[in-house]
Amino acid sequence: MSYPQLHTPEEKLADAEKLADAKKLLSLPRIVVICGSTRFMTEMTEADLRETKAGKIVVKPGCDMKSPHELWSDPVEAEALKVRLDELHRAKIRLADEVLVVGDYIGDSTRAEIAYARSLGKPVRFTHPEVDPDA
Repeated sequence: MSYPQLHTPEEKLADAEKLADAKKLLSLPRIVVICGSTRFMTEMTEADLRETKAGKIVVKPGCDMKSPHELWSDPVEAEALKVRLDELHRAKIRLADEVLVVGDYIGDSTRAEIAYARSLGKPVRFTHPEVDPDA
C-alpha cells in the first residue's frame, strides 16, 4: 500500500485545510496520534486510556514487531512489513490534530516522526519533555 506524497508547501496546506474542514463538518473530536518506541507499548496503552478519557480519538502503533509473532517471523517479510507500517504511521500523523510522544527514549524512527509532524505544523507533546530533540 502506498500513500500520497505531499510535495509542495501549497499542496500540504491545501490538503490540511480540506481535512480540517471535513473534521469540522463531521464534528469530530481532536485526534491524537501516539508515537514512540514500541518498547513503550504498555505506556502507550496508558496514554491511550488517558487521552480517550479526555475526549480525544486516539491512534497509535498497532504492531509491536519487537515481540515475536507469526506475522513477522520471516525476516524478509518483516522488513517489508516495517516499511508499510512506517508509511501507515505517517498517514496517522497526517490525520491527527496533534502528536503525543511516549517514553523517555527517542530513537531514529521516532525522531523522524517528530520531524515529519512538525513539518506539517502538528503540535507535538511529550510524556517526558526532556527528550524533545528540539528542546
